Amino acid sequence: MKYRILPILLALPALLFFSQGAQAQKKELKKAELYYQNMEYALAIQTYKEALKQQEPSLPIVTRVADSYRRLNNAKEAEFWYSQMLAFPDYSPQDLIHYGDAARMNGNYAKAKQLYMDYAELVPDSTAKAMKLISITENAQNWMARPRSFALSNLSGLNSGNTDFGPAFYKGGIVFTSDRQDFRNNTIVSGWTGKPNTALYYSKRDTADNFLLPEVLPAPLLNDYQNGSAIFSADNQTVYFTRVNQLKRKSKTANPDPFSWISFAAPSDYVNRLELYISKKEGEIWSEPEPFPFNNPGQYSVGHPALSITGDTLYFASDMPGTLGSTDIFYTVKQLNSITTRNSKGEEVVEVHTFWSKPVNAGNVINTPGRELFPTVDALTGRLFFSSDGHQGMGGLDVFSAEGAGDAWSNVQNMKYPLNSSADDFSILFEKKDAGFISSNRESMDGSDDIYTFNYFPQPCKLAGKTFEKVQESPGVFKELPVGNVKVALYKIGDTTAVVTYSDANGNFSFDIFDGTKYNIKATKVNYLTRSAIITPECESIVDMVRLGLVLNRDAINKPILVENIYYDLDKHDIRPDAALELDKLVQTLIDNPNIKIELSSHTDSRQTDAYNNLLSQRRAQAAVNYIVSKGIAADRLVAKGYGETRLLNRCKDGVSCSEEEHQLNRRTEFKILKK
Repeated sequence: MKYRILPILLALPALLFFSQGAQAQKKELKKAELYYQNMEYALAIQTYKEALKQQEPSLPIVTRVADSYRRLNNAKEAEFWYSQMLAFPDYSPQDLIHYGDAARMNGNYAKAKQLYMDYAELVPDSTAKAMKLISITENAQNWMARPRSFALSNLSGLNSGNTDFGPAFYKGGIVFTSDRQDFRNNTIVSGWTGKPNTALYYSKRDTADNFLLPEVLPAPLLNDYQNGSAIFSADNQTVYFTRVNQLKRKSKTANPDPFSWISFAAPSDYVNRLELYISKKEGEIWSEPEPFPFNNPGQYSVGHPALSITGDTLYFASDMPGTLGSTDIFYTVKQLNSITTRNSKGEEVVEVHTFWSKPVNAGNVINTPGRELFPTVDALTGRLFFSSDGHQGMGGLDVFSAEGAGDAWSNVQNMKYPLNSSADDFSILFEKKDAGFISSNRESMDGSDDIYTFNYFPQPCKLAGKTFEKVQESPGVFKELPVGNVKVALYKIGDTTAVVTYSDANGNFSFDIFDGTKYNIKATKVNYLTRSAIITPECESIVDMVRLGLVLNRDAINKPILVENIYYDLDKHDIRPDAALELDKLVQTLIDNPNIKIELSSHTDSRQTDAYNNLLSQRRAQAAVNYIVSKGIAADRLVAKGYGETRLLNRCKDGVSCSEEEHQLNRRTEFKILKK
């Protein structure tokens, strides 16, 4: 019996050791999971990796590590760990999207497209989503193959190796956000990033390309939390900046993510929220920051401020109620409120107070179901720039521009490669036309951001033009006939010396031109009116061809020439915006040919009475003449004439049934030369 008991007794220490090891591993995993749920991703990664030294990888651990790297914007590590996930058969199809996004941000476009296709096969109902991501990926490839004429340079003398982003002009230098380790021995690190809390730093400019050693902006702009994303008033006396505050969680549904607003459930007892703060200069000291009146920590974030040129409109990013997607751009307007009181002597005293209006969503032209962040306003043009992953881009956040103000925007454009990349690009700041600073993590190995300078340089390309005239074969039907041997002169705007060429027998001509340069092209030939055009070519490549057609009109006396695309609202004679654009071309013709006097005529169709049509056509002709005179053309060079329905081009007279298209041929505006 003793001999039988001995092996069992010998095995007990081994079992005990195994049990203790398993308990230790379980404890380590529990600690890692707690870090992850509390959004302490840097600590979570470290702890999960320690656990992996003691056991074989599992799908939950690999996915957690991959997700942690994704939330840290470390696309390189995220792509590696998501690739390990494929070794397990039960991975979530959604993680194929995360894997593809990471591959796309790393520039592995072929891999990304294949992963999106795999996702579509596993989730057929999400094919449209996958196809959109594939389209974005192909878009990025096309833009990188045809880069815009910008040169980027890393501000290595200012960047720290940690995260540096969000430059703003201040006192001959820039203020920016950084989580660098500095002389303060700031040993308090964020569990989220594993790096010190962000703070605002000021670096004075020594030369055009050199910045002095950055200095941290002291308290009260500095505290124990994250501070950053600042903008200064034009007089440098007021600063608006973002601060991350931590407070007790009141709602289980509150989103705990302070930076990217990724929505996911987390059991943490605390939430972190972006808030806007405003501080004013009192001598050389900043006042105690005051919270923006529409902060609402615990419910939503408000951050990344930007000011309009006039300083009376504040733009910011938020996920407050009224948001169309994950985060949107909002704006608020500074307003004045006068209060009249009486002092102790009974005299009236007027006190003027300023306040910010209730925030308004900037609208669905700007905002998408995705994320819109980091608005900036170009102090030179007033254009709004912002970053988005909801508009069509290259991967991550892309920088876009828009024209307008408030909630009325148009012409949203992607800034394309190389200002944008497959990584995150944001916080663009213009110093002069087509030159400035931009923040990006495009070259980062760990997801941290750097500040880059950018400068535009003209890209050469070709202008291919053709001179021709339009000859009417029948009412409403024209054919184009080439006009050869036309003298064509190309001027840079502001120059008096031209580059001259002549069109060949087929009307073709060409010039070497540069992207973004404004030109005036003037075509002249005997027996034709001089024709000029202003162009600003957009060339993305040296092989680009900008095409231009110059329609020449003969200068014959009393020969009607159609002014195309002149339309009026029904029974009205007001000049519509689209008609104004066409009349502007006629204004240019009169400028190019200062020796001619013209009759501007308006014609109607046969509907309505003769008297009514005569009156309406005369008013329309006179309105067009008045518009041209308002543009600086002498009134004695113009005659307004309304012909009503007296000069129909087809059979559509009174009593004849005609289509709307046939009636339209008769509703026209023409001009003819009365004398030269």
